[in-house]
Amino acid sequence: MKYSGISKLAGVMMLCFAGAATAGGPDAAQLEIGKALFKSGAVPACAICHTLKDAEAEGTIGPNLDEQKPDFAVVRKFVEEGSGAMPSFASTMSAEEMDAVSAYVAEVAGK
Repeated sequence: MKYSGISKLAGVMMLCFAGAATAGGPDAAQLEIGKALFKSGAVPACAICHTLKDAEAEGTIGPNLDEQKPDFAVVRKFVEEGSGAMPSFASTMSAEEMDAVSAYVAEVAGK
């Protein structure tokens, strides 16, 4: 089947949007869990040390995440391994919880 220029473009756009929806990005439930962990669920809570506007966090001990705008992989690495004064959360959070807070920070930082 041949496509006209417009219908071909529409088909390509539909494929792109379908791929984006299934690419494994964070869903609303995961982001809510991540936000709750960031604000108070993690021990110690991320909000104590970090600034993140979406979480209404104004910590000054750790980096300002709105300025840093870290991606998922960077956040996940620091959450799991810790760095400097930041502890590792590997023994206090499940992999799913670490993924949720990492997805949340990566999604909202700087927005």
